[in-house]
Amino acid sequence: MNQLSPERRAAVVRCLVEGNSIRSTVRITGAAKNTVTKLLVELGHACWEYQKQTLRGLQSKRVRCDEIWSLVGCKQDNIPHQRRGEAGVGDVWTWTAMDADTKLMICWQVGQRDASSAYDLIAELASRLTHRVQLTTDGHKVYVNAVEEAFGANIDYAMLVKMYGSSPEAERRYTPAVCIGPEKTRIMGRPDPRHVSSSYVERQNLTMRMGMRPFTRLTNAFSKKLGKHACAVSLHFMYYNFARPHQALKTDTGQKRTPAMAAGIADHVWSVEEIVGLLGSN
Repeated sequence: MNQLSPERRAAVVRCLVEGNSIRSTVRITGAAKNTVTKLLVELGHACWEYQKQTLRGLQSKRVRCDEIWSLVGCKQDNIPHQRRGEAGVGDVWTWTAMDADTKLMICWQVGQRDASSAYDLIAELASRLTHRVQLTTDGHKVYVNAVEEAFGANIDYAMLVKMYGSSPEAERRYTPAVCIGPEKTRIMGRPDPRHVSSSYVERQNLTMRMGMRPFTRLTNAFSKKLGKHACAVSLHFMYYNFARPHQALKTDTGQKRTPAMAAGIADHVWSVEEIVGLLGSN
């Protein structure tokens, strides 16, 4: 990686954040596969550290949490017998916490769909906020204890559970189920029913699947190691938060803004070169 010029590093990163796999990035840029992988890992760590330090003291009012599935190594059902129980193989879940107003991805957690990962996400979320917020999650029960431990009574919290059914004509394999209605449940505090919603964070799931090749379904571009997977997530959110203007965040004068700008964390749209610059002289 040290042999790449800043311009070629930026070219590699542009490919990765636009949904290209490592192999396609190699073909497009001419960089060696090991070089691309090393850049992804080192820059992913740098992006994680930068956002961990910068995304603090946030004045969010409404936060949405969700989980999105992916896999590392192979699907859960295809794990070889000798690797059963091995950490970082099979199903992997990325937990996210998003500001509904600024679209900022406040924090995330890569792990299993269990109570431990839920607590890690919610505890990190609580540490980054300055005051009481309204929180919406899906109906995953592990959220309840995690929110109570992290926030106590200082939160307005509701769950949104969507009811799904199937239509007679939707018999094809990849046709999604039909949502027949949501059920809103107050858990703590006094959440405003008008803002009990998961639309924005669920739309973010699509952005993740389009922007990170390992999240694309029905391909062989899944992550092979958990550490590299986590680095890809950190790089994606660095680009999403700081360098990718959000269509819904334009000002009345037409100025493009990123989620970080809307949240008061940044004063301009970052370039890919600035993101690469987080590596310093490495």
